[in-house]
Amino acid sequence: MLYDALEARAREEREADLMRRLPGQVAHAKENTLFYPELLAGIDPRSVDSRSALASLPLTRKSELVERQRAQRPFGGLNATAPAKLARIFMSPGPIYDPEGREPDFWRTSRALFAAGFRAGDVALNCFSYHFSPAASMFETGLHHLGCAVIPGGTGQTEMQVRAINDLEPVGYVGTPSFLKIILEKAGELGLECRSLRRALVSGEAFMPAVREFLSQRGLAAFQAYGTADLGVIAYESEAREGLVVNEDIIVEIVRPGTGDPVSEGEVGEVVVTTFNRDYPLLRFATGDLSAVLAGASPCGRTNFRIKGWMGRADQATKVRGLFVHPHQVAEVLRRHGLSRGRLVVANEAGEDRMTLRVERDGDADADLATRVEATLRDVSKLRGEVRFERPGSLPNDGKVIEDSRAY
Repeated sequence: MLYDALEARAREEREADLMRRLPGQVAHAKENTLFYPELLAGIDPRSVDSRSALASLPLTRKSELVERQRAQRPFGGLNATAPAKLARIFMSPGPIYDPEGREPDFWRTSRALFAAGFRAGDVALNCFSYHFSPAASMFETGLHHLGCAVIPGGTGQTEMQVRAINDLEPVGYVGTPSFLKIILEKAGELGLECRSLRRALVSGEAFMPAVREFLSQRGLAAFQAYGTADLGVIAYESEAREGLVVNEDIIVEIVRPGTGDPVSEGEVGEVVVTTFNRDYPLLRFATGDLSAVLAGASPCGRTNFRIKGWMGRADQATKVRGLFVHPHQVAEVLRRHGLSRGRLVVANEAGEDRMTLRVERDGDADADLATRVEATLRDVSKLRGEVRFERPGSLPNDGKVIEDSRAY
């Protein structure tokens, strides 16, 4: 069962709609924030009407938000709505301040909740934190949008959580999977069974197979959602349980870490999201998370493309001989020589750090090119390393640009 007809649109129809709306959102960001006029100087929003045009825009990196917000409180100039006109302001670790506007289902969680089986009239226990961070509000507003009642359980106090479940009989749970497991284990210790719980939407951490099996054995159908405190829900699991379906009303790209260049379908890269949020119009927001696009459409009937879910972090900065090496530096070395895929391996031999840049390349070994690339690597990173050419397709498809193989 689908949330609405938008989820079953032909991909071409959805894509045309997103690209039709995109120039207006770019214009809105340029006209109503302090950050984007500078970042997009010289760019005509009307020209940003395709994925290729979008890919030409610079990234806005989550990893830079702390410094931007310190320089310009509270949101680094990325907000289009004044703080006093927002519904809530949250503080995530960093700290990073996150705005919540007054639009219903601001964080776009209701589709994920619906896919997990939540329906109007359900009572749900919300065990995300209500203290400073936005996760609890994300899912509470989505539950309210669906017509559900919410028990604001928050985190901790497991015995009280068990008592609330047995007294109030919620049918659903939202929170981290590990905390749900802890609650059910505490229920067992107390001789209470929490039989009312039948469904869960979990997020905030990896949903490990052992925990999924633990919940399933107790009659709980649990689904996962992937999102961030800046963007809300990006993708979610459906009953097909084949990857995570990308949410409606956002544009997702998978790009090579250290660059803004989209990768091929199936290749692991960094998740980059463009929203149509009017209060916080993030354009090409680089999450720092790794994922990959799955081929084909979900058997559940939702036609938007799917991603594999969270596959690690793209922020792979590594310190070598006292200096940090970053993925964007590796990308710059490759770009200067017209090379596409590379992987910088950092090892330690006999107490000395060594760097090897493995590069995929057609053709025979080219000692002269290797020497030139090594010189560029030294110029860009200020560190010496060697270059090794390898056949195309030989590097692992795991999104890593820098591999630290040192044993600590």
